[in-house]
Amino acid sequence: MFIGASVDPAIRAFDSATGALLWKGALPASARSVPATFLGPSGKQYLVIAAGGHDKAFGPLDNAVVAFRLP
Repeated sequence: MFIGASVDPAIRAFDSATGALLWKGALPASARSVPATFLGPSGKQYLVIAAGGHDKAFGPLDNAVVAFRLP
């Protein structure tokens, strides 16, 4: 399960059965948005999320769409 709903600039993956943190990816700004995954033309899976669009009181300002390729 992927979650980007936090004020720190990170996206996280959790094990949905145990709640254990599996992975944390850095973002240029907080991502209080819903991530999405898709399969690319090569068959590799990608994770994308929008980061930014918030008040500077919540950390670095930026507006970006960030993609990660999953192993």
